[in-house]
Amino acid sequence: MIKLSEITKSISPSLTRRLFNLAQNYDNVIDFTLGDPDIHPHDKIKEAGCKAILEGRTRYSPNAGLLELREIISSRYKLQYNIEYNPTNEIMVTVGGMEGLYLTLLAILNRGDEVIIPAPYWINYVQMVCMCSGEPIITAPVSTNDLSISIENIRKAITPKTKAIILNTPSNPSGKIISDDSIQQIAQIAIDNDLIVITDEVYKTLLYDNAHFKSIVTCDKMKERTVVINSLSKEFCMTGWRLGYVAAPSELISAMTMFQENIAACAPLPSQYAAIEALRNSEKYSAGMIEEFTLRRNVLLEEVAKIKTITVDAPQGTFYAMLNIKSTGLKSEEFAYALLEKEQVAVVPGITYGDCCEDFIRIAFTLDIYKIKEGIQRLKRFVESL
Repeated sequence: MIKLSEITKSISPSLTRRLFNLAQNYDNVIDFTLGDPDIHPHDKIKEAGCKAILEGRTRYSPNAGLLELREIISSRYKLQYNIEYNPTNEIMVTVGGMEGLYLTLLAILNRGDEVIIPAPYWINYVQMVCMCSGEPIITAPVSTNDLSISIENIRKAITPKTKAIILNTPSNPSGKIISDDSIQQIAQIAIDNDLIVITDEVYKTLLYDNAHFKSIVTCDKMKERTVVINSLSKEFCMTGWRLGYVAAPSELISAMTMFQENIAACAPLPSQYAAIEALRNSEKYSAGMIEEFTLRRNVLLEEVAKIKTITVDAPQGTFYAMLNIKSTGLKSEEFAYALLEKEQVAVVPGITYGDCCEDFIRIAFTLDIYKIKEGIQRLKRFVESL
């Protein structure tokens, strides 16, 4: 029998995937688990990928990705943030934003280094830190009712072993955006304590009600200590294309590129050509996304408002909503399994995202309006039967 590593023993499938997998056993399930939109990428993006395949552009690219693509990404950051990134050594194309995060942690962490992860958090952050021999340090939010980031709790968590802070704004799962003031305070904490900030910005284009997003990399003296993670998965609904990118100081990108040679070689070449098309015409190809998800969000909020024992705060961004189920008396995992069994509706237990979320379930409104309405009506029926 093969003896597995200690790191393997520390990793387990998330409750998100567990509920998703269970949902596949039902014929009439409404699945709110994964952040995997049912919307297709624009035809021009798909055509660019297919064209690359038909023309034989299916071989390896440089480990850091096509220079043409990195140049477009560089131009985008100049336009959006007024920050100069050298496309030759400060930008890297990765196999999704997830690999970008993994390569970052692999390149910066020594055994026992601590990484501060504010709750609620995406479970992969914790597991990736462990996979890279680091120690995830979870900080609680303002309260279990207000899931906003707590600056004071971040300050208290810093020790001589602290190496980095991971930020996710807008947040998966809460849909909250870190305020400009909080971003500035975190930047100062990072400078004062010589910390790296990894900012996961994959949802920054999905903002509602004129919400404002500020990237920490735009704060004074932060470019030199910030790693920006992004992806085409959410903005262009290209989850399966596995195309992300990282902007960071050259010494880090150099190390990550070295690791890439030994891990995946490069991101899929047809996906890189599709990304060139997508990013060159981003406003045209992602224009309808925010309107569609705004409509879905509003329908979700209207339907949940009809359930007396469940409350929800309108998400400021992303396509997730956290529903407060505290008054039902059920723990989040118990609630999710019972809901799936009785009504064939799959949701994610809040405990997935930290102890502070035990009173919540997360819903991804990545389905069409009919399914959202039907799913929430089933949820209402389930709650009323308790």
